[in-house]
Amino acid sequence: MSDAAQPTAAEVRAAAEAVKAALDAHLAAVERRSGEDDPAVYEAFNELAAAAEEYDELLYDRYDEVTPFEIPGNEDSLPPYAGPEEPNALSVLIRRDYAVVEPQRLLAQAGRVADLEAESDAETANGAGSSVHAALGVLFGEFEPDEIASRHKEFGLEEGDSTLWVTASDDPTDPGEWLEAPFEQVDPQRVVCRFDVSAVFDDDEFDDDGPAGLDESLEEADR
Repeated sequence: MSDAAQPTAAEVRAAAEAVKAALDAHLAAVERRSGEDDPAVYEAFNELAAAAEEYDELLYDRYDEVTPFEIPGNEDSLPPYAGPEEPNALSVLIRRDYAVVEPQRLLAQAGRVADLEAESDAETANGAGSSVHAALGVLFGEFEPDEIASRHKEFGLEEGDSTLWVTASDDPTDPGEWLEAPFEQVDPQRVVCRFDVSAVFDDDEFDDDGPAGLDESLEEADR
C-alpha cells in the first residue's frame, strides 16, 4: 500500500473509538436481553464485529500491526430464529461427504448386491462391479444413508465433513413440490438446530485434565 493510500492516524483513532462504543453497546444489549435469541444482542454483536474488523484493517494498513481478537463472521453462526413457535412441519437436510479410498472394495460390495438381486441377469450383475459410478448407484439404492454412514469402511469409503439441519415450516409441503431443487431455498432463520461433524474440530485443544482426544467432534447450535 502506498503512503498516499494509507489511513491517517486520526482515522485509526476514530476506528478505535468506534470499537469502544460498540463494546459498550454490546454489553448494554446483553444486560437488557429479553431472551436467548434477542435480536438486539445479535445486532449489537454484528456491529461490534464490523467495528473490530474495520479497526484491525486500518491498524494494519497504518502501523503494520494486528489485534489479538478473532470475532467470528456471520457465516459461522445462525441468525436469530424467526420461524413458527409451534411448527406444523419439519424438513431435515443432511449432507455427508465421502472419499472413495478403496475402489475395489466398493466394486466388490456392489457386485455382491447385484448378484443377489439379479442372479438371472449376468449383464446387470457384471455392470455393478465395472465402474465406481455404477457401484455407487447400486449401494446407495440398496442401503439407507444411515447404514452407509455406519458401514462406510466396508464400502471402501472414508468419511469427510457432514452436517444436519432441522428447519421448521408452517405447513407441510405438497408432494413433489420441491423435488426439482430440494436444497435451493433454505431460510437460516427457520433452522431449529444443526449438527456439524468435521475434522477441523479435531484440532481443538483440551485441558490437561480433559480427554486426550476424540475420534470425531460434534458441534451443535441449538435454537
